[in-house]
Amino acid sequence: MKYAYYPGCSLLGSGAEYAVSGEAVLDAVGVELEEIDDWVCCGATAAHATSHLLSLALPAITCAAAEKQGLDVLTCCAACYSRLRQVSADLQEDPDLRARVNEIIEEDFQATPRVLHITEVLRRDVGVEAIRERVTKPLTGLKVACYYGCLIARMPEELRIDDAEYPMLMDDLMSAIGAEPVDWPYKTECCGAALTLARQKTVHRLCSEILKIAKQNEADVLVVACPLCQANLDMYQTEAEKLAGERLSIPVLYFTQLMALAMGLDSDKLCLEKLIVDPMPLLAKKGFVVGEAYL
Repeated sequence: MKYAYYPGCSLLGSGAEYAVSGEAVLDAVGVELEEIDDWVCCGATAAHATSHLLSLALPAITCAAAEKQGLDVLTCCAACYSRLRQVSADLQEDPDLRARVNEIIEEDFQATPRVLHITEVLRRDVGVEAIRERVTKPLTGLKVACYYGCLIARMPEELRIDDAEYPMLMDDLMSAIGAEPVDWPYKTECCGAALTLARQKTVHRLCSEILKIAKQNEADVLVVACPLCQANLDMYQTEAEKLAGERLSIPVLYFTQLMALAMGLDSDKLCLEKLIVDPMPLLAKKGFVVGEAYL
């Protein structure tokens, strides 16, 4: 299996641990990545406030480059995924709009590549059986709250890759590595995302509710698939605890970090030291690591 890989901006900066662990896991299960030539920022949410055409043109530049490579697109960031997938569908359905965007980007983009999220590639293209075969250290006894956030689950109905209210892609992947996904109601609640600068109190309140409900459902850790979600839920736990009136201290990991741990990949592929809420004491208590060393 080979895909055109779009890392996006976050995975080269604040979400670097997602990139490192994700690429390592994909390689371990036989997925080949070919980074897209001259990819550009997808515009995420900011481009919408500037220009609708700009918000279409930015993802189209990257998808057009992937089209030239003759490969479907794989991306990890939920925000990048939502933009690339939505724009690709819009331009495929509307030839006139595609012509306008092609004029802007000076390409002949036909919107043929599929845009896939890493969770659907691992769950559907690779499959849980192949993942189980690669596991060397099952994470037995680790209770995981899979948090999908808004952007993966809440796509328009015709573009959805999972149930909008109760998605299961990450849950299935966590089960495949021996962890125990908890049944909880906040899988797709918003964490505040990019409001972290403009509306910090709102973000603190939303994160507090998510973390509190995860703890009430006996989750040891939260796993995410979005750099914005990971940053908010990991970074604002002090503020979340003040609002919740209790100590939370729940590690927030990318699901790929736990997969890399279960597959016995080198510690430099896990990047657990980059997390703000240190997961090492919990992982040591569960027997997955010894002190500060990986088993």
